[in-house]
Amino acid sequence: MQHRIPVEDLGPQAPEMAGAIGACVHCGFCLPTCPTYVTMGEEMDSPRGRIFLMKEVLEGQIELETALPYIDNCLGCQACQTACPSGVQYGDLITPFRAYADAHRHREPIDRVQREMILRTLPYPGRFRAAARLGRLSRPLARLLPERMAAMLRLLPAALPPASPLPEVFPARGERRARVALLAGCAQQVLAPDINWATLRVLARNGVETVIPRDQGCCGALPMHTGASDRARPMARRNMQAFPDDVDAVVTNAAGCGSGMREYGLLFKGLPEHDAAQAFADRVVDVSVFLQALGLSAPPPPAPAPLRIAYHDACHLAHAQGVRSPPRALLQAIGDVTLVQAAEWELCCGSAGTYNVEKPDTAHELGRRKARNLLDTGAGLIATGNIGCMTQVQTHLRALGHEIPVLHTLQVLDRAYAQTLKEHTA
Repeated sequence: MQHRIPVEDLGPQAPEMAGAIGACVHCGFCLPTCPTYVTMGEEMDSPRGRIFLMKEVLEGQIELETALPYIDNCLGCQACQTACPSGVQYGDLITPFRAYADAHRHREPIDRVQREMILRTLPYPGRFRAAARLGRLSRPLARLLPERMAAMLRLLPAALPPASPLPEVFPARGERRARVALLAGCAQQVLAPDINWATLRVLARNGVETVIPRDQGCCGALPMHTGASDRARPMARRNMQAFPDDVDAVVTNAAGCGSGMREYGLLFKGLPEHDAAQAFADRVVDVSVFLQALGLSAPPPPAPAPLRIAYHDACHLAHAQGVRSPPRALLQAIGDVTLVQAAEWELCCGSAGTYNVEKPDTAHELGRRKARNLLDTGAGLIATGNIGCMTQVQTHLRALGHEIPVLHTLQVLDRAYAQTLKEHTA
């Protein structure tokens, strides 16, 4: 797409934005994979339409407020990036543009308050746990609250698992084959701490020693992907200092976190830390990618009975990081497991960070659609690689009257190794 964007006037991330816009040829291959275009049917709620709108804003042809409703509707899933034959790096456009928009937009007071609540709570496990407990007590009042707050309450589990602090080092079993550092995550530590423990046990069984840095914090993906880059940078700096250099990789087990950390180079573009940030980002890898590349020491024992598993592709793993085969390969290493594919695999479940709170109606429609597609596979268990997806999918399965377990890929492997996988099927 031809443009006249004044790159020199728009800051250090402008070349990435202009590059993504310039690569778009308006072919429309992205349209059927875009969750908002599929559900709303509006051109401006498609990647092609949004790219045009962002170009017009950056050129000064239209006011930012004209484009914002459509930009805000975007889930940032990057399914368009996977579908695009021209290689448009939509993630290099939407994240910097949201930061640009955040600095220039007007927000209503209630909007600002709710945004502050999210940014001051979710990235901090202690605060989030306290808020979740309070939220569960407030559920009877949900109908009296603004829809965004009510949506947040609906996503909370009936009970929170107890806090489960991680050790500083989790040793390998047998001969050590590798040494990695693990990002513990924020919401994941509160909603599903077993994911981290399962990750540690599976890595240990395969000869991997894991370091869990005590000084780590939120990866910064939540503020970064919602336009608050100024809040994301201190979080990124903290992690760049906290994670050791003497490890083979920095591994993540939450797709959104891994995607955010791999964008540190873009986050620090034009700043003195850029080279260090890019070097750090290049060391970050999803745990499924690391394990597949290392190779399992021994395959897990077969499931006690034949089991159909539907794998749900988390958007920030499949699209943002391009990781689709490794988790499937790990699951298929379990004997007597049949891996099945749901229809519309590339379509977002509607979680998308805080999207299911900010745009609850669209998120509800997408969540219900995803749950029905997964049910249609006839699977007895659903696996995925992101805590947000797990919460969203489980919520909508239950709303449809189904209690099919939704587990992280590493939890499935952990149960297979422990020969308890059958106990977790429906």
